[in-house]
Amino acid sequence: MSDRPVSPFQSNPPSARSLTLSVFLALVLAGCILLFAVLPAEYGIDPTGIGRVLGLTQMSQKGASSKVTLVDTLGGNGKLGKAQVPATGEPIPLPNPAVRQKQAEPAKSETFTITLPPDGETEIKTVLSNGKMLLYSWKVDHGAIYVDFHGHDPSWADKTAFVRYEEKDGSAGDNGSLVAPFTGEHGWYWLNTNDFPVVVTLNVSGYYEKIVNYGVRVQ
Repeated sequence: MSDRPVSPFQSNPPSARSLTLSVFLALVLAGCILLFAVLPAEYGIDPTGIGRVLGLTQMSQKGASSKVTLVDTLGGNGKLGKAQVPATGEPIPLPNPAVRQKQAEPAKSETFTITLPPDGETEIKTVLSNGKMLLYSWKVDHGAIYVDFHGHDPSWADKTAFVRYEEKDGSAGDNGSLVAPFTGEHGWYWLNTNDFPVVVTLNVSGYYEKIVNYGVRVQ
């Protein structure tokens, strides 16, 4: 018999079975936490329904929501609507469903080339209904010219009244879009203030009814 004292730090190592059981129990616990707490609270996924009972799914919706502003383009009155970004898998209706415009026919697309002599002027208008969209791009081959981008309704009592979108004295081109604020003619007036001729190239696409070309005049 040995007289060596037994160290208080000595113990029997756990068996392989005990280690396996501990790891298994830890995995089960982690899975339960993930299923019953993390998924409902973080992602709004609640297959068991416990997250809804405990109020965890509401936490996910609050964290995923933010406010954005939508313009009521069809109203033409500057009315604003608000929509919330919904939680995953929970779509909500927009306050203004007309932001998506279903059309009976595909969009039109045309290109115009106009030669303006010195002091030459012209107007090209697109006929748009209220709320219809137009994409445009125009440029001159060299130099810069005066441009007035505007709109008016021929049915207005005052035939000289118009709404100006942009005016520039010396422009080589422009790109952009327009949602018509009212039904009428919307387009461009160009004046060549150079002492040499210029060529204007206009590309338009959108849901316009027709193009009105007023031709070239010399001041």
